Amino acid sequence: MARARGSALPAVDRLLDHLLAGADGHPLGSELGAWLADSSRFRAFADGHRDKIRKKLRAAGDPESMRDVRAELRAASLLLTDRRIELAFEAHGSGRGGPDFTVSFRGAPAFDLEVTRLRGDPAAATHGGPLLAKLRQLPPSVANVLLIAIEGGRADALDVGPAIRRLRALADAKDEAFFQRRGFEGTRDFYHRFLRLGAVLAWSEDAPNDRVDAWENRSARIPVPGSALAACLAALRGGGA
Repeated sequence: MARARGSALPAVDRLLDHLLAGADGHPLGSELGAWLADSSRFRAFADGHRDKIRKKLRAAGDPESMRDVRAELRAASLLLTDRRIELAFEAHGSGRGGPDFTVSFRGAPAFDLEVTRLRGDPAAATHGGPLLAKLRQLPPSVANVLLIAIEGGRADALDVGPAIRRLRALADAKDEAFFQRRGFEGTRDFYHRFLRLGAVLAWSEDAPNDRVDAWENRSARIPVPGSALAACLAALRGGGA
């Protein structure tokens, strides 16, 4: 990946060299280079956030963490295939545990999008898993969407609706210990944060046509704009405008 100093580099190679810190044989080098070459919009996004992305890639010190970063960047590259969608990266600051992206869509209020990669068997997530972990990060003053990336199978392997119904049943039953073990003060804290969640998307690149299953929280304090959510779903399925 390293180039001789002073050599004239194509824009894609120069940007990729910066993002990967000149590392030869980087595990994301081939894929990331292809995404940058295929999309001028993703290339502009990566260039605008080059230092944040470089830092995130350098901090991914093991294969699992690198695949987490890959999921974020792949989601961004697909969302930007729709020219009506604009993305800001870590708009709340990287050190605050806020959502990965802020999504703007023509004529609709912006919303935050957090990307997390499901590790292990999707069945394990039916007991809370990434849903509960990410609820604690959602800001209160904007609509929030959680995108769960699933590898090696269909997105509908994670039954989001039933998983959330089980969590709500535990909260209704006042199972304080269950939620306290997962970082909440109790069931009231869970519901307070649950109302910040506008939608959950379960997404798998490995499924035909980039399978995406969606669940919307009808009780969310700030709903996700329907037109914006539909555009995101289409883009993740490979059908961006």
